[in-house]
Amino acid sequence: MAHFSGEDEVMLQAMLRQLFQSVKEKITGAPSLECAEEILLHLEETDENFHNYEFVKYLRQHICNSLGSMIEEEMEKWTSDQNQDEESGYDTVVQHVTKRIQESKEYKEMMHSLKNIMMVVVESMINKFEADEMRSQERQKKIQKEKSNSYCTDNCSDSDSSFNQSYKFCQGKLQLILDQLDPGQPKEVRYEALQTLCSAPPSDVLNCENWTTLCEKLTVCLSDPDPVFSDRILKFYAQTFTLSPLHMTKEIYTSLAKYLKLHFLSRENHIPTLSTGIDTSNPNVICLLKKVRLLNEYQKEAPSFWIRHPEKYMEEIVENTLSLLSVKHDQSHLVTQKILDPVYFFALVDTKAVWFKKWMHASYSRTTVLRLLEKKYKSLITTAVQQCVQYFELCEAMKAGEILGQSKHCGNKQKTFYYSGQELQYIYFIHSLCLLGRLLIYTQGRRLFPIKLKNRKDLVSLTDLLVLFTQLIYYSPSCPKMTSAAHLDNYSPASMVTEVLRILCDQKECAIECLYNNTVIEALLQPIHNLMKGTKAAPNCSETALIHIADILARIASVEEGLTLLLYGENMNSSEEKSPTGAHIIAQFSKKLLDEDISIFSGSEMLPVVKGAFISVCRQIYGTCEGLQVLIPYCLHESIAKAWKKTSLLSERIPTPVKGLDSVSSVNQESQNIMAWEENLLDDLLNFAATPKGLLFLQRTGAINECVTFMFNRYAKKLQISRHKKFGYGVLVTQVASTAAGAIALQSSGFINALITELWANLECGRDDVRVTHPRSTPVDPIDRSCQKSFLGLVNLLPYPAVYELVGNQDLPNKAEYSLREVPTCVIDIIDRLIILNSEAKIRSLFNYEQSHIFGLRLLSVVCCDLDTLLLLEAQYQVSEVLLNAQEENILETSESHRNFIIDGLSVERNHVLVRINFIGGPMERILPPRVLEKGDDPYPWPMFSSYPLPDCYLSEVTRNADLKQDNDLGKLLLCFKMSDKQTEWIENCRRQFCKMMKAKPDIVSGSTLLELLEKFVLHLSENLSECYFPSVEYTATDANVKNESLSSVQQLGIKMTVRYGKFLNLLKDSAENDLTLILKHCERFLKQQQAPVKSSLLCLQGTYAGHDWFVSSLFMIMLGDKEKTLRFLQQFSRLLTSAFLWLPRLHISRYLATDTIESGIHPVYFCSTHYIEMLLKVEVPLVFSAFHMSGFAPSQICLQWITQCFWNYLDWIEICHYIATCVFLGPDYQVYICIAIFKHLQQDILQHTQTQDLQVFLKEEALHGFRVSDYFEYMEILEQNYRTVVLRDMRNIRVQST
Repeated sequence: MAHFSGEDEVMLQAMLRQLFQSVKEKITGAPSLECAEEILLHLEETDENFHNYEFVKYLRQHICNSLGSMIEEEMEKWTSDQNQDEESGYDTVVQHVTKRIQESKEYKEMMHSLKNIMMVVVESMINKFEADEMRSQERQKKIQKEKSNSYCTDNCSDSDSSFNQSYKFCQGKLQLILDQLDPGQPKEVRYEALQTLCSAPPSDVLNCENWTTLCEKLTVCLSDPDPVFSDRILKFYAQTFTLSPLHMTKEIYTSLAKYLKLHFLSRENHIPTLSTGIDTSNPNVICLLKKVRLLNEYQKEAPSFWIRHPEKYMEEIVENTLSLLSVKHDQSHLVTQKILDPVYFFALVDTKAVWFKKWMHASYSRTTVLRLLEKKYKSLITTAVQQCVQYFELCEAMKAGEILGQSKHCGNKQKTFYYSGQELQYIYFIHSLCLLGRLLIYTQGRRLFPIKLKNRKDLVSLTDLLVLFTQLIYYSPSCPKMTSAAHLDNYSPASMVTEVLRILCDQKECAIECLYNNTVIEALLQPIHNLMKGTKAAPNCSETALIHIADILARIASVEEGLTLLLYGENMNSSEEKSPTGAHIIAQFSKKLLDEDISIFSGSEMLPVVKGAFISVCRQIYGTCEGLQVLIPYCLHESIAKAWKKTSLLSERIPTPVKGLDSVSSVNQESQNIMAWEENLLDDLLNFAATPKGLLFLQRTGAINECVTFMFNRYAKKLQISRHKKFGYGVLVTQVASTAAGAIALQSSGFINALITELWANLECGRDDVRVTHPRSTPVDPIDRSCQKSFLGLVNLLPYPAVYELVGNQDLPNKAEYSLREVPTCVIDIIDRLIILNSEAKIRSLFNYEQSHIFGLRLLSVVCCDLDTLLLLEAQYQVSEVLLNAQEENILETSESHRNFIIDGLSVERNHVLVRINFIGGPMERILPPRVLEKGDDPYPWPMFSSYPLPDCYLSEVTRNADLKQDNDLGKLLLCFKMSDKQTEWIENCRRQFCKMMKAKPDIVSGSTLLELLEKFVLHLSENLSECYFPSVEYTATDANVKNESLSSVQQLGIKMTVRYGKFLNLLKDSAENDLTLILKHCERFLKQQQAPVKSSLLCLQGTYAGHDWFVSSLFMIMLGDKEKTLRFLQQFSRLLTSAFLWLPRLHISRYLATDTIESGIHPVYFCSTHYIEMLLKVEVPLVFSAFHMSGFAPSQICLQWITQCFWNYLDWIEICHYIATCVFLGPDYQVYICIAIFKHLQQDILQHTQTQDLQVFLKEEALHGFRVSDYFEYMEILEQNYRTVVLRDMRNIRVQST
């Protein structure tokens, strides 16, 4: 490059000019010189044409000529050096070679040469630029002198001069522009001045001293009648808004806002009036709208960046805006002659007040806006409210045809470009509505109310405004038929009001203050009242309006406070509530709609949508325990089921479309509508399963299989369970799986199959269609995170009723060989493949044997916490024997006399499960070995075993030797009572004394004293007819009569378990097994006398009670193994209501229950006790209730398990005695209160395990540590005072719980 000729210089200048022209827009848009430099430095990253520029090609060739050979040598040298070593990556080579080149002499020489060349080229270009600038100025002076009319737009010497100007915008230039913008100057001069100003960098303009003067000059120029000139000024404003910092745009914004304010206040400007309307083809109107629109666009953009600047800038923008919008003209006596205020124009360009929504979003600006509205510009809010009131009054006064008669062209206004006064009023109403809706969301905004309106005596309160909004839904007219669907959706009054109310509903604090009161609810329900009375709801109250009302009611009902208001009204505790509450009205109306008992909408195409909308509201109500209680009298499940069956028949009758006929599309549409309505009804029925009692109603309809199949289809498609539900399908599945019929429905729907298939994919093989890009990580947890969801799903699915239906009386496959591609599809397969691995074939069939078997053992551990399930698996599959054999195979024989167990993950897990399933006891009675190893020399100090008897170290010594046969003051006290004629008084005294002793000395309510107390108390209760619930049944069978009868294998194993536990507690002797066997045989015969014949495919309804009788076993131990006392007690106790809830086999297929209840297979403990447990839990321990829902688990399932097995393994024996005694003495409702007390006791643990996502495992596996019935007696007494009336009444109604 030593020979650098003139031709080379010209060539390089052309190359640079091409580069600059290509990036001109990027550079001129930069706010400062530093930013422009930064843009050029990063051009390769941002410009896809970078390598196509001639200048870049020139540089690349120059580098190649100067350094190419050197680069190749360095790369060859590096490669040869590295061949002796390990291979290096490409990046390493590049870094090394680049470093060596940059340090070389040749590189420095090249850079020096290149720098000199470029200096020559740039200096030449600068000189040329100065010459061009001089010529330009001379031409400008010549034009001014000659006042020439010829206006030349291209006054530059070459194509890059405008770009050059942007880099040379000086103080003198701005002063020249100011002079040229003077109104006295010729039009061409002013045009050119504006052109120059627009092409100048905003940063240069801002830094000039005359900036303030320029702002004033521009404000004056805005009034120029020439539309071209006005457009150019607006272009400069727009450019400034886009490219300049806030303090500059703030001044531009202020000047524009002040100009508009003066423009509207000036009488010289011809502002359109309301009567003339706005013709958007008028040049003056176009110009004004452009200015308003520019201001509005900036309003919407400003909040995104003004937080980065001092607050005063933002305040000035806000104040100028509110000042402009508050401008009011002197009102003439005729409304039609009213001159349009600025707010009309703002409403026209931003109908939904998006600017206000953005300003109110952040606290930073919201505080300022609300402060200014309160102190200076409250009139803006007043006029907005006034506009809504006026529109409502117009709707009231006129019919729909008259209201829109003159504005029927609103659907095609793009053709006419004209807005009538009525349309402008409507647009302003929509703007006001959106502004007020946004204002009400915030506490400070609500404090602006009440508001005083002109021509109105009373103040307008928040409630008044919400009632007005509500009435607008059904009073306002519909849009004309020709209106487009999009326009109808976006701007119809009912839709707009509904949207505002939806937003208010979603803000809890706002909804409580605004919506949750009787006045607003009554306004919402008014058209429904009128329709049910047979009168017209309101002028033009359409199906659409009813759908909107239902939508708002559904949102209100989906929130706890709103639901309470609908159920009980505002005076929840008042007995003076005469009129029915919202829930009753909605239920009555929904039932009438379903039964097609309302003639006004008969035959309407929209009727199914209206029905669906109101049933959706009911669904929010009956999906909760308290809501279902209120809606029970309306039998909605029957009406919905009837409508579903009718729709289902219709869908079957739809003819098959024939190709080529015109009716195909109409048939398709009809079939889609019917199918959608059918699915909607199934969804409504399915939501009954959200509560225990609701599930009973669902099973009575006979549609549970279809509902569960529908739920599975939605689950498989990953569709949301419901619009207003916050969590997924977990709770519904858990509730359904807690019943026998529900478990069968889950299996037949494919739900269980899908869950197990997904589990197997995660646990064993993965999906075939997934491309493996990297190997799966080795699991470090006993249950890998990928399998955790499936594990919890199985735990939820497998309470005893489900296990018995899915596994009962079924053998394991135990195949000789299993294919590696053989995927389990049912619960039996999971037991066979993951839990009972009793053959080499099963072990070989697993890819991840240890991981999969641990999963199976963990599942077994949780499932077997339900003692009935444990007995069933033990009876059918000998689980203990299989595990002991596996432990035997895990022994390492070091010598003939010494045998050591190999300690690994499986042996530790098996040891834990064996202890859990073979020892019975509460938290202080048995010790479960941990599943993790300890640090130190002895990582697992717990003894392992492979045969019986089991080591005693897992049983507590303290409990075993406790003396339970104590005398006590309570026994003496009650034995001294003299029986009087007033048995009721004696019973109440007994109860009071029992409560007193439970609070003071609970430990002495045990042993022989407890036996005597129960005997004496139950004897007297059974002799008092007012205390008896069931009739007396004569029973004369002797031991000889029942001796030859057989018990189920589950009962037999349960007897052995009971005797082991009783002997451990020193309550039973060796002979107790025969006595307990006889007692259970007597019980079966005694209860069989009271059973009704039932035809059902459910396994649990075939013959005797499916599980073990844990209550009788507990009672036998309380009676210290005395057979005669136990039988006598049971006969007396069977007459009491308490027996229905403590002694579960008592009501097994009992004739005292309604037929449909018997056929459902659901026990009153589930549909009554656990129903109220859930209901009270929501009120008393709301955090725990929420935790259950978040975990996808239902409190009813774990409570049913606790109650069924009389809290065995969960409480110590003395607490089990106290539980039974408390329910016997104080009533069956105490069963509910004790469970609530347990949840209250466990609150912190439940919240913690909700976070760790193992709540159901914790509740099933862990004993109730630290819980004592006596500690919560005072709390339970409070619960009794608050809820006994309701709970006990429902418990007494179990005999008539029939539809």
